[in-house]
Amino acid sequence: MQFWALTDPGCVRTQNQDAYHIEQLDKNTLLCAVCDGMGGAKSGNVASSLAVDVFSQEVKRSWKSDMDDQQVEQMLQSAVKLANFTVYDQAQQFAEFAGMGTTLVAVMIRGKRITVVNVGDSRCYSVNKKGIRQITQDHSLVQMMIAKGELSPEQAKNYPGKNLITRAIGTEPVVVCDFFHLKAEKGDCLLLCSDGLSNLIDDQEMLFEVAHGAEKQQCCQRLLDIAKHRGAPDNVTSVLVVV
Repeated sequence: MQFWALTDPGCVRTQNQDAYHIEQLDKNTLLCAVCDGMGGAKSGNVASSLAVDVFSQEVKRSWKSDMDDQQVEQMLQSAVKLANFTVYDQAQQFAEFAGMGTTLVAVMIRGKRITVVNVGDSRCYSVNKKGIRQITQDHSLVQMMIAKGELSPEQAKNYPGKNLITRAIGTEPVVVCDFFHLKAEKGDCLLLCSDGLSNLIDDQEMLFEVAHGAEKQQCCQRLLDIAKHRGAPDNVTSVLVVV
């Protein structure tokens, strides 16, 4: 496996409230996570860094090489719950952290077997010779409206409430996360990103940069350059893995 990552404040914000973690647990196992914090200048970065640290440390502590898909899912769910409890507890204890929260998207790659977990609107995409596919589904107001037929995907791009998310780590005592299991072939790619990237670059552009661009190790930089060329009003984070 090969992997690269990049995070940047973007063109407007001075503080980066995104955070990511990549760790190779053994030669066939990789853990990646991206968090996008919210809650104001004082606490968004605290929520994202705290969540990604607690989540990754709990996975590292619990992981065993003989786990099956169900056990991996249970492990990731426990790690998400612990991250949620930790961020929520901090938000309750300290006034300056009140209301803070963060998205979380993470992948556990074990050879060709992949488990994805998400809360919020940070995304995971699969890119291979068949094209690009968004694995996760946003937990957001606009996604709910699209599902109900109240908005088209095109209308959703410019909808005023597009940044409102319906689930987050740390905003409620209990969190619900989604899981996805897939198999990958050698050479398949996974792209994790915050909405600072996915709001500015559509799927086909991502496909081109990942599958047909120049060297893979420059892909995250190329995606960031495109986002910045378009104004990058939010923090931009991407993680690319080649299985």
